[in-house]
Amino acid sequence: MTSTSATLEELVEQFAKLPGIGRKTAFRLAYHVLKASPESARNLARAILDVKDKIRTCSICFNISDDDPCPICGDAERNQQTLCVVEEPHDVLAFQRAGAFDGVFHVLGGVFSPLDGIGPEDLKIAELVTRAKNGVEEIILATNPTPEGETTALYIARLLKPLGVKVSRIARGLPMGGDVEYADQHTLAKALEGRTEF
Repeated sequence: MTSTSATLEELVEQFAKLPGIGRKTAFRLAYHVLKASPESARNLARAILDVKDKIRTCSICFNISDDDPCPICGDAERNQQTLCVVEEPHDVLAFQRAGAFDGVFHVLGGVFSPLDGIGPEDLKIAELVTRAKNGVEEIILATNPTPEGETTALYIARLLKPLGVKVSRIARGLPMGGDVEYADQHTLAKALEGRTEF
């Protein structure tokens, strides 16, 4: 399926580079943009540029935000002594939607992946240890229940245990091989309630 317009073909190619977007869907998206009003197309382009220009990483938790510190870290009403460790920023959003956690977060930026060359030095683990030494009472490890997530959680638990901080793991309410991002609110709430200590 090719376009008669090089300009439209370029847009299709760019859409097709997005995860989960095949060539057929990329064509549908490109034709939607073509049929949209100029204002609507400009709004889409502006939103894409704003994501790159305005979003930054929180210097405390490493979540993404328009502000530094992020609104979660800056919220005095949240329990600053309970810290939930997640893999990626979208996991924070999943817990926020569940509404079952009133503490703060720490985003690792991934998990161990030897095949991809990702080890402890590539994640925000040193920063987590520093935070753990500054008045944190409990650290909840909420990495995904995948082999990589489990290995990362175990490594972090072993690092934190000597610090005298309570280290717990979210319960197995999430299926093995599943992702926190796709879990429903009830499952995430139950997983937090049933967490276990390492």
